[in-house]
Amino acid sequence: MKKITREWLDRANDDLYVIEEIIDNADLTNMSAFHAQQAVEKILKAVIEEYEIAFVRTHKLEFLLEKVRGQIPFADVDITYVRRLDEVYTQARYPSDLGLLPYGKPTTGDAVKFYAFAKNLYDTVENLLKT
Repeated sequence: MKKITREWLDRANDDLYVIEEIIDNADLTNMSAFHAQQAVEKILKAVIEEYEIAFVRTHKLEFLLEKVRGQIPFADVDITYVRRLDEVYTQARYPSDLGLLPYGKPTTGDAVKFYAFAKNLYDTVENLLKT
């Protein structure tokens, strides 16, 4: 694994750790969602770096996922979570009249599912890229 890949994965792991620390706080579900989005983004960017795919400056997970699909088998990645995390990226950090998701602030259940999704993706990529 390249050094830059390891660095991206380490930063993704930092985001996962933050979620673990705040996941039980119902007032911080928006921050759990934000850190899940950040973790997934960094995991996908790690794959992009490892396989030298043309790097792009974007936070759009769906776009990044499409960039890496040919390199790592992401057949089991639930695109629903990718899209929902894309929805909360900016809104999780700033107030919005529309809410963070179409139905408002993420629930505790949402936060748990977002964390599980990000952690599973992290573990999958970590195991596939170990050398």
